[in-house]
Amino acid sequence: MKTIIIIPARYASTRYPGKPLVGLRGPDGTKPLIRRSWEAAMTARGIAEVYVATDDDRIRSAAEGFGAQVIMTSPEAENGTMRCAEAVANARLSADLVINLQGDAPLTPPWFVEALADAMQTSPAQCATPVIRCDAETVSHFREDRRNGRVGGTTAVFDAQMRALYFSKEVIPYTPEGDHNPIPVFHHVGIYAYRPAALAAYQGWQMGPLERMEGLEQLRFLENGMEMACVEVDGKGRVFWELNNPVDVARIESVLAKG
Repeated sequence: MKTIIIIPARYASTRYPGKPLVGLRGPDGTKPLIRRSWEAAMTARGIAEVYVATDDDRIRSAAEGFGAQVIMTSPEAENGTMRCAEAVANARLSADLVINLQGDAPLTPPWFVEALADAMQTSPAQCATPVIRCDAETVSHFREDRRNGRVGGTTAVFDAQMRALYFSKEVIPYTPEGDHNPIPVFHHVGIYAYRPAALAAYQGWQMGPLERMEGLEQLRFLENGMEMACVEVDGKGRVFWELNNPVDVARIESVLAKG
């Protein structure tokens, strides 16, 4: 399959305006979030092309400055999936599989992307997304964010065939206090793989009540009866965390500092 990556990025984030251009310190100096996410995408094997999709000239200028291919999209794109769909249409891209690696996920290991693409080689699903079993530290971060009124990471539940049942900003399933081995909470990794037909269908659907309440674009697939496969990935000891709030900058920089 010809596989491409599109990194959607917008400047006018309601929770964190200007987020794609926020500098993140690492052993290789300070680089904007969008560059670190692009560099993460570029390390994945088997990818034909990597694009940044944005509606903002500041992001376009920064991305072109470090060598990224940029596709301009409309300010009206509701979310990253819609921005990917617009990018495919605007640039007349041809691919068997489109992977959406969100611009706020610079810690994404390349094998997450590769596992997702590999799973779609045989899966009957029209779209897929990775999940990773949480460790105690990650669950603690999730709960700390919720206690402090912050929107943190997303959790996922799925059936015995790894078909997504629901995604939430709350910690699901309900997990009583105490030791759990293994921990029954799965972190949803903000990457999606779509077949072109899934992106085309998405553009024709309206936002449903669950997506509106949770603020999670992937729920539109579930609300319209489209199967989404969950692909469990192995963190291999690496911490995975997205940049959702300003407090996450320090968390991500601490991981980058370890190399």
